[in-house]
Amino acid sequence: MDMIALKHALAAMALFVAGAAAAETGRLTVELNKVEEMDSGDCRAFFLFRNDTGMSFEGFEMSLAILDSNGVIDRLLSVDAAPLPVARTTLKLFEIPGMQCSRISEILLHELTSCKPQNADEMDCFAILTLTSRASAQLVK
Repeated sequence: MDMIALKHALAAMALFVAGAAAAETGRLTVELNKVEEMDSGDCRAFFLFRNDTGMSFEGFEMSLAILDSNGVIDRLLSVDAAPLPVARTTLKLFEIPGMQCSRISEILLHELTSCKPQNADEMDCFAILTLTSRASAQLVK
């Protein structure tokens, strides 16, 4: 086997192994389920976390950029959603102080500041993350 054929074979094998690992890991879905105005005038966001990864997470923190109705970043919001048990859907509520829900056009996942499986090292969860929204505001990465 010549060197070029060997490189192609190794590249194909690496893609296969990466695909198999991703399939074994499953998905972690974060859904912005709804937003509601509070009596204070602040916005409350309801998030569902569907953990189909095959592992529990003892750390899961997100930095979210809240964009106003003009698409301009209004603020950054740090949220801690841990723990996220394996094979469960978890509901978490977060308040967005000083902002009415009707003024939010989009919530951008700016950064995952922590994604730590139980009894394991921090990992990059962007590859297993799916974002969805049922609310008027979109949730995007």
